[in-house]
Amino acid sequence: MTETLEAAAPLAIDDATADRLFRTARSVTEWTDAEVTDAHLRAAWDLAKFGPTAMNTLPLRFVVLRSDDAKARLLRYLPDGNRPKVEAAPATLVLAHDAGFHEHMPRLFPVYPGIREQLAPDTEARDGMARTNALIQAGYLIVALRSVGLSLRPMNGMDFDGVDAEFFADSGYRSFMMIAAGLTEGEGTEHPRLPRLALDEVAQIL
Repeated sequence: MTETLEAAAPLAIDDATADRLFRTARSVTEWTDAEVTDAHLRAAWDLAKFGPTAMNTLPLRFVVLRSDDAKARLLRYLPDGNRPKVEAAPATLVLAHDAGFHEHMPRLFPVYPGIREQLAPDTEARDGMARTNALIQAGYLIVALRSVGLSLRPMNGMDFDGVDAEFFADSGYRSFMMIAAGLTEGEGTEHPRLPRLALDEVAQIL
């Protein structure tokens, strides 16, 4: 008799990969001194960029802060609880969305000639599209950074207007979260994993 997918636990990846990306991955607060390299970042982005977005808009933008001087520019806009986490992390990525994504659409979505011109006058719609799809991309990026061996601490407690003025004044990008990143030995946190909701608590299957 053919074994059903239900009985077979239908994972297309091995358990070690599932653990690294999801099951044992933690939001950490302690890192080693190992550097987050350009190779880490490039390898992660080369995965995350393939995650789907509406009309291939790809509106996520980010700045990577590694030097003490760069991190100091961010620290002034953080609440007290988040400052030590950024200070300790080898790198922090500040994520933003680009409402000017439409300028890239002739290259990113050539199957729809004229889409740049159609979107150009509707700034409100573009901003909503950019934020929604950048948030989706943030999820891809988290998984991609984990896949290259990094441990992360996503956070959104910051003075967004101040961060935008500090890092994105020339581009008009709008920040929405940051991800502290580095390598850990072990879990990188002493806190036990918190409970999660089961499928039947979050989904209605019709």
